[in-house]
Amino acid sequence: MLLDALKADLAELDARSLKRVRRGLDTPCGPHARVNGRDMLAFCSNDYLGLAAEPELARALQTGAKRWGSGSGASHLVSGHYTIHDTLEARLAVFVGCERALYFSTGYMANTGTIPALVGRGDAIFADRLNHASLVDGALLSRAELHRYPHADVAALERALAASSAKRKLIVTDSVFSMDGDVAPLAALLELAERFDAWLMVDDAHGFGVLGPEGRGALREAGLASWRLIYVGTLGKAAGVSGAFVAGQADVVEWLMQKARTYIFTTGASPALAAALLKSLELIENGESRRAQLAGLIAQLHTELKLERWQLMPSRTPIQPVLIGDNAEAVAAARALWDTGLWVPAIRPPTVPQGSARLRISLTAAHSSDDVHRLAQTLMQLEHGA
Repeated sequence: MLLDALKADLAELDARSLKRVRRGLDTPCGPHARVNGRDMLAFCSNDYLGLAAEPELARALQTGAKRWGSGSGASHLVSGHYTIHDTLEARLAVFVGCERALYFSTGYMANTGTIPALVGRGDAIFADRLNHASLVDGALLSRAELHRYPHADVAALERALAASSAKRKLIVTDSVFSMDGDVAPLAALLELAERFDAWLMVDDAHGFGVLGPEGRGALREAGLASWRLIYVGTLGKAAGVSGAFVAGQADVVEWLMQKARTYIFTTGASPALAAALLKSLELIENGESRRAQLAGLIAQLHTELKLERWQLMPSRTPIQPVLIGDNAEAVAAARALWDTGLWVPAIRPPTVPQGSARLRISLTAAHSSDDVHRLAQTLMQLEHGA
């Protein structure tokens, strides 16, 4: 029976410590949260600048809803595109130093729509093995030949590009890898794209708002600019709202508007969200004190957290993973932290490779030094008692 087989598969996930659960929050996004009736100190959101519950954004959203209503009413290419969407896209393009930008409803839609619009059968994609699932899914949807090179291995990528006779080539990478927190070798990747006549698509989901001058992202931090670059920025993480955008050379973005199915065949994002995002860009641009606070907390964690069996992975970004290895031990550690009032998620396969289960600590500018101290002390006590 189909249902019996499905139930057995669920039981197997549970037995392998791979079954996921949801928890319900009773408070706005922030470090101090009430979750399932418990007061918790949370280290699990991607709200890196602490903007998700920022009153200025809430007011901008409210004002936007009063002006534009709650929904768009249709897809962008029918009647669901508003002048405030144009304003947002123009502002985003200038912010990241590109000619044009296209606003998508989600980051997943931006990635799964952009890749198939650029390449297809007879073409080739060269993707970092640790890329986000949305990039993997976009590559599979494109039907292009997919080459996954070892993580950040520029030499392996060079060999794969040199061996390819594909008509069109696309290199795809995260900027900041969401489960490791390290940054891709973007300058070296662009050099290869130039040499082998390829596109370079960079998903800056975890860099936008945090990296670069005034939070303008990983490409601006690296000082890179080229018509070959296709930049994806996510607006539901450091920006504190929702959605994503793809930016680049004007003709490339026009092509995406004409061909990206996840843009064409969906209801347009609420214009009220665009109003909130315009305010968010202001706060990001003027958010140096938030980024300085975040950098200080990252440094503090690396100074205070001294582990013996577990490993705090090297990362200069808000993503601070503690590598444990075993699935069950990672789940047990997360549960023990939960029991002390600390919410840190355990990340297991298939999100990360087999044997690399970990705790994924996310720091935000809304955390305090005392919060980080408490986390470090508790983790060290747990490791010794494990």
